[in-house]
Amino acid sequence: MEKLRLKTELINKVRNRNAKIAVIGLGYVGLPAAAVFADAGFPVAGVDIKNEIVETVSQGKSDVKEPGLNDLLRKVIIKGKLKATTKTVKAVKKADITIICVQTPLNKRKQPNLEYLKKACKKVAAGLSKGKLVIVESTVPPGTTKNMVRTILEKTSGLRCGEDFWLVHCPERILPGNALKELTENSRIIGGYTKDSSEIAFELYKRITQGTLLITDCTSAEIAKLSENAFRDVNIAFANELALICEEVGVDVQEAIALANTHPRVKIHSPGCGVGGPCLPKDPCLLLHPVARKKAKFGVMKPSRELNDYMPNHTVQLVIQALKRNGKAPEKSKVALLGLSYKGNSNDARNSPAERIIHGLTAQGIEIVVYDPLCEENFGSAKARNISEAVHKVDCIVVTTDNEMFKKLDLKKVRALTNDKPVIVDGRRIINPSEAKKHGFYYVGIGYFHA
Repeated sequence: MEKLRLKTELINKVRNRNAKIAVIGLGYVGLPAAAVFADAGFPVAGVDIKNEIVETVSQGKSDVKEPGLNDLLRKVIIKGKLKATTKTVKAVKKADITIICVQTPLNKRKQPNLEYLKKACKKVAAGLSKGKLVIVESTVPPGTTKNMVRTILEKTSGLRCGEDFWLVHCPERILPGNALKELTENSRIIGGYTKDSSEIAFELYKRITQGTLLITDCTSAEIAKLSENAFRDVNIAFANELALICEEVGVDVQEAIALANTHPRVKIHSPGCGVGGPCLPKDPCLLLHPVARKKAKFGVMKPSRELNDYMPNHTVQLVIQALKRNGKAPEKSKVALLGLSYKGNSNDARNSPAERIIHGLTAQGIEIVVYDPLCEENFGSAKARNISEAVHKVDCIVVTTDNEMFKKLDLKKVRALTNDKPVIVDGRRIINPSEAKKHGFYYVGIGYFHA
């Protein structure tokens, strides 16, 4: 009877938007989530261990570059709906619902580093009491929620999961740069440790999203999240391998893919100079973690990940080969690298292929100048203020990000600024090879090698 009473009380608080929420971790996922819940009328405590983040958020500002986020932060802070703090245990004690959004990176051996999550869970457990809901939004290996998270919460608090408190895994599904829209429109997966857990979380998330809410168990939710990005990673690897084959046999991979994709059941992804960002390089490794020792039976995702990791090195080799074929000594050449973020039209440089390409070229004695109008990163290279400055007296232009402005390069004007016999290495295949050749460039691209 007590469990039913506690559940009913919490659901009523959620429906009346009186449920207090603590969001642990104010990064790319946690801060937008905290702002959206606060905007929906819930009193929210945003928690982070870094004083500078808490101070910035308290001023209605953010280092998370999301369109509209600063405006939303100012709005909910002025209304008193969102307050930031470094005091995790105190925030959890006051909260009815705690949402964990801490990072779960890989270590140097490509294994999950769950230390941030463990520390967060211990602090959450220290503030936990009966009748509360804990939600894990952090991306985790299968089994983490029901095993590691539940165990820490129960052991530290002395409470029973499913009886005294509830536990859910509700993986984030946002695209950096479009987080606020996707938080309120995307479908969400709610993976409860128990049926009651799912029902409470369902009531919460339907207050902030127009998307479909899908109920399952917590481990299925974990696998579903990881499989979304692993699927994309594997398919990009297929496109990259196809590009390498096309380079060898002298076929343009773009034409081959366009032809293949006319089949009603085929949709090949686009190849490129590497896969970056916070999710695709990590999630296949998290998904494989529980079966890592059974190597003989699992041979698709790991090789795909390795192939995608290889593409920045391949791009470096394309640059070196193209310079030599065009009569230029690599160690005496200057290269302009266009694009520092991991994807086009973004300022996010996490795991960007550009970093590895820059380091690979620098190791060959090549002088580098970089340019990206959206991204502040430079990866240790000289940074140009504009396109004209970037391409001035260079021997080669390497395109690593498909920014809209790079797609619209005036090749005639660019050619007038470069050294003689310039090279273009197109890592995103956004420049027309015929146009490049017409203006005097030696063109090389992923899946297309100059004859």
